[in-house]
Formats: sequence, structure tokens, C-alpha cells
Amino acid sequence: MSAFAQPLVLEGALPEAGSDFVLIPFQVPAGTVEVEVRHPVQQSENILDYGLSDPRGFRGWGGGNVEPIVVGERAASRSYLARPIEAGTWNVVIGKAKVVSAPARYRLEVELRTVATLAPQPDRAQTAWTPGAALETTTRWYAGDLHVHSRESGDAAPTLDAIATFARGRGLDFVELSDHNTVSQLDFMTAAQARHPALLFVPGVEFTTYAGHLNGIGATRSVDHRFGVEGATFDAAVASFAEQKAVLSINHPVLDLGQLCIGCAWRQKLPATSIGAVEIGTGGWDKTGVLFGAQALAFWDRQLAQGSHAAAVGGSDDHSGGRATGTFDSPIGNPTTMVFAKSLSVDALVQAIREGRTVVKLQGPADPMVELSVGDARIGDTVRSAQSTLEATVTGGRGQTLKLLENGVAVETVEVTDDPFTFKRMVTSPPSSESRWRGEVWVDGAPRTVSSHLWFTQPEPTKPGCGCAGLDATPLVVLALLLLCRRG
Repeated sequence: MSAFAQPLVLEGALPEAGSDFVLIPFQVPAGTVEVEVRHPVQQSENILDYGLSDPRGFRGWGGGNVEPIVVGERAASRSYLARPIEAGTWNVVIGKAKVVSAPARYRLEVELRTVATLAPQPDRAQTAWTPGAALETTTRWYAGDLHVHSRESGDAAPTLDAIATFARGRGLDFVELSDHNTVSQLDFMTAAQARHPALLFVPGVEFTTYAGHLNGIGATRSVDHRFGVEGATFDAAVASFAEQKAVLSINHPVLDLGQLCIGCAWRQKLPATSIGAVEIGTGGWDKTGVLFGAQALAFWDRQLAQGSHAAAVGGSDDHSGGRATGTFDSPIGNPTTMVFAKSLSVDALVQAIREGRTVVKLQGPADPMVELSVGDARIGDTVRSAQSTLEATVTGGRGQTLKLLENGVAVETVEVTDDPFTFKRMVTSPPSSESRWRGEVWVDGAPRTVSSHLWFTQPEPTKPGCGCAGLDATPLVVLALLLLCRRG
């Protein structure tokens, strides 16, 4: 192994005021092929997070990874990107996750090498990830998990192969890889997808801040979370996700565990209309739903009342490929999000979530299913009619209870007596604005399956002097009247 006159030791105290993130710069000379950064713990009572940027920008975010950061052209440690080493100013990014003893002290040991120590990683793509062809082209409900961590998250362990094998074993069609503030998982997705053609890997990022976690469903580029550093702001992050056409979902919005889960409860300020989904279930109902489920549903309803059409989604937040057995650990698929999409493809699933075509099985894939429709309209659609017949269909729920909720309030409760079971109710649209209806299947006195909404509003007014509305006529007469209306 050949190296420059290193290691370079950088140490000191982090400023107590200002941003939660601090940049520690160092110089990388030409001819370097591998960079290693060690960050030994200096104060056990403090928690510091670590990342790395090069002259081009984002190079990776390991967060609480305890192992050293190693990056090269053909290989890198988990959470980091492999690409050529550019000469110039690099920065170690330190995040002040938890500071008990101030000032927080750090020590960085930087080693620059002219010969790589990491073996090339053949599964790591050398080009940017692009979506492949649809795995299935049928329009139907697809089952999946929208919050799964791979080993590219600093606090997770499973490979993509382990994730895919476990998910397919539970009958899932897709999983979203939502690793913390990194997109290094994308480097391995193409090869893993080829090995697992029956399960779709969906790209994503869990945008982890110290005041809440966002899920960028469909995101494929890193988004700067270092607020207060080099112009990074929360608004700029939201705009970056929008540019990628990712759906923004709020993860575990009411999961307030204090220092046991730093930043897990949602405290950021985000307009309701910018929220594309809310994770109403994080982990199976038996694990976290009994503690936080009602609060999560209430949080979702508050966003909807402020103008959002956010879809309901759920995710296991699995970090172990389904193998963990801790008190709050839930395997992949607990809960399961059902998405009514035109195909099993990334674009189709993301678009369907954006349109609100989801149902969440709060415990897992074996839970009952509930569907809502008005004629050809289904969950996610807006029905423009003064009055409509809402039809709810429950499968796998005999002996349970169906509840229909208008604007978050239960207005109908019926026993599910058959399988499948169908119930109809007349819905009157409000004179102005809109109303929302969802279905819930309750098991043992608690919600087990929750749908997203059908929306109801009055029909659009016809043009003055046009007598097209409200007529009972044959299709030919209606067509003729519509043509007259358009001419008017």
C-alpha cells in the first residue's frame, strides 16, 4: 500500500451555536485513489453523525456508522458513493445529533492512498440508476412496503438479496428502499433487480432531519439535509424532491420517543398541500399501532383538513431484512401498503401513490381488504355529483366491522357478514368545497385496514342558458345537447 505522508489528524470542539452541521475541510492531492476517514468517539455521552463531500458535492452520509469512511473509484464503504477521487477541498460533515457535554469534541484521522485497499464491488453500477421495464403490465392492487432500510443505512444490516427474499416470501410485489440521506443503495439495485425479477425495488430516500423524517418516494438523487451549511434549507430540500417528481410522505409523524429516536416525531413546517402521503402505520399494529396508531390517523386527518389530498401509506421501517425480534421491531410487510397501479413499475406505483390510490393493511398482508367506488370512480378520484351511491367492498373480513368515515368522522358502522361483503350508502356532496370518505375495517375493536379517500364535490356549473344539466335523455339526445352547450 502506498500513501502520502498521512494520516492527517483534525480535532477540536464543535461550535455550540449556529447550524446543527459543521464542515471540517481537508485537502486531497492529485494522484489519490482512496480516502479513508476514521472518527473515533471522543465523548460517549454525545452523539455525532458523519458524512463526506468532495469538490463535486455529496459523497455519502453514514450518520451514526461506527466504521471508518472509505471511498474509492470502484468501491466504497456502505452509505458512500464510489467514483473517481478529485483533487481539491473535501469536507467531513459532522452533525450534532445529541450534545450533552458541550462543547462536543471530535477527532478525525484522514488517510490518503495512492493504492486502493477496497476490492472492486462488481455489483455496484458505474452509471446512474434508471428504471427498468415493468415487471407486470396488469392494472391491479399491488402489495408492498414503503419504508425499508438496507445496509446502506448506517443503522441497518440487510443486503438487497435478503430484503427481496423475505418480501417475496410474504407475497409482496415491491419494496421501497428508503435509506437515510443517501442514494448509494441505487448503485446495487440494477444487479439485485436482475436476480429478483418477481419483486420490484422502488428507489427512495428517508430524508432524516433532527426535527422529522420525510420519505422521498421515487427519489433518485441526494437532497441536502445539512440545514444552515452552504445554503441548504428545508424549503430547498422540498423543491429538490419536487424536481425529481418524488412523492413526499411524512414518516412516523407522531413517534415521539425522545432521545431513543432522535428527530422521529414531525416538527418541521411543511404546507399541507406539499404533503403527498402520510405514514399512518410504522411497524405492525401489534408493535406501534397500539401506542401511536390513533394519533397518526389524527395527524393525517389534520393535513387533509388543511387542503392536502395525501395518500395513506404504511411501512415496516425494517432494518434487518425481517429478522429482528426486538420489542418494537416489525418485519418487512408489517404494515402492507396496497397500491392500485397500471403496472408493476416504478413510474406507475409512484404515480398511483400521488393520485391517492392506496389502502393500508396496518398489521400485514393477511389483513382484510376494503375498496371504495362510485361507478367507475375509485379510491383517489374526485366524484363531481350532487348525490352519489358509494359502494364499499370488503374481502377477507367476515365477522369484522366496516366503518365509513366522512371527513375523519365515522358516520356508518356495519357488521361484515359475507366474503366478499358489499355495502352501499348515498353520499351528498357539500354545497361548496369538498368532502372525503374512507373505509376502515376494524378487528378486535381497533382499525386494521384503512383506505385513502374518495372525494366528493358539486358538479361543475353549466354555461348560462344551457339546459344540458339534469335532463333524463337517451345517449343520442345527450350528445346533441352537449354539442349545443359547447357551441354556446
